[in-house]
Amino acid sequence: MTVCPHSAFFTLRDHPLNIDFQRAVDRLAGVPICAALSLYERLKSAFVPPAKVAQPKRILIVLLSEMGSLVLAQPMFAELKRRYPSAELYMLMFRKNREVLDLQGVMPKENVITLNDKALGDLAGDSLKAIRKMRALDFDVVIDCELFTRISSIFSYLSGAKVRVGFEPHTQEGLYRGSFMNRKVMYNPYHHLSQQFLTMVEAIESSGRPIAKRMPGAVGAPPLLQFEEGEVAREIAQLEKDFPVLEGKKLVLVYPDGGILPIRAWPPEYYEQLSDELLKEGYVLGLIGLPDAKPLAKRIVAHCDHDHCIDLTGYTRNVRHLLAVFQRASLLVTNDGGPGQFAALTSLPTLVFFGPETPALYSPLAPNIHCLFTGLSCSPCLTAYNHRNSPCDGDNQCLKRITPAQVLERSRALLQEQPAA
Repeated sequence: MTVCPHSAFFTLRDHPLNIDFQRAVDRLAGVPICAALSLYERLKSAFVPPAKVAQPKRILIVLLSEMGSLVLAQPMFAELKRRYPSAELYMLMFRKNREVLDLQGVMPKENVITLNDKALGDLAGDSLKAIRKMRALDFDVVIDCELFTRISSIFSYLSGAKVRVGFEPHTQEGLYRGSFMNRKVMYNPYHHLSQQFLTMVEAIESSGRPIAKRMPGAVGAPPLLQFEEGEVAREIAQLEKDFPVLEGKKLVLVYPDGGILPIRAWPPEYYEQLSDELLKEGYVLGLIGLPDAKPLAKRIVAHCDHDHCIDLTGYTRNVRHLLAVFQRASLLVTNDGGPGQFAALTSLPTLVFFGPETPALYSPLAPNIHCLFTGLSCSPCLTAYNHRNSPCDGDNQCLKRITPAQVLERSRALLQEQPAA
């Protein structure tokens, strides 16, 4: 058999960036790159004095990964604008997540630099373009909001920013990502992530060790998403046209998918039991999610075998459309993930399951969010210290011990508070 000499390259270039592959690349390539950049910075610093920026003109925020983190970062965006009203804010992020940033309206759309992380070749090409653009913009400050990923720290250094703010593990082992951050913020697993993002703003002009010894203050809910006049009414009318069973009924939305971290998902059979009971009580049950969640949704629909159980996976065009659908619903029951964070931008009562991660750090900060968490001795097991790589054998008792009966009781209480459809 003849083998093309370039076939291995093209296979690697087109390799899909699933989470395990991302971890492998981050470790195998990230460690030596971070070490090389750290050595270069150490040699350079012997001849160049430490950077000081009193009033930055351009600030870059690196927040690559989850959409939900953008909601938790809302207080940080507001504080940056308050402290540095004349500074331009920029963002480096994965392309798939930018819609949420655009919804928040925290910076001009042209100030968003995106990377396509679907395949290694796409990411490599976009990375080179992003580095050239960042260098041309001449940033004064970069804030790396990622929790110990090496790719984000590399981008932060290569941005050329004079002041580099990022989390540091201090003496924790196994989290090396270079020593070139010159505003090192000690990661604190006992403070909510929104509070830690605010500490990063404080670190821009702080000194001492550890840097930014600030008092944590109250962090309020993010502002509700403002729709255009008539937008919600149009979307709801279309929804009810597409699904006539909604007429005169309360809608309960359910997000049963675990996404790239299935360990965060409440068991499918529990969702089936909960759905059965809610349907018996006269509610319409809608299963939401991306198109790749359709097999799970079909399983639950087939189990329920009820006209009022509808599959909405892949139905919404984008996050804005999803949040318009939220305006028609009376309750959302969801795994820890994007929909639970997005619900904080609305007034929809929401139940969010936590276990492998903790609401103490990641709960959406809004009064309509209600978290369910058992807090076993091994929970949370997905942390910044293990790159969210759980030692669990797949038997996620932290979620299995939240029973359908408990969730049904909480659901009933929240639904009784809602007016009739």
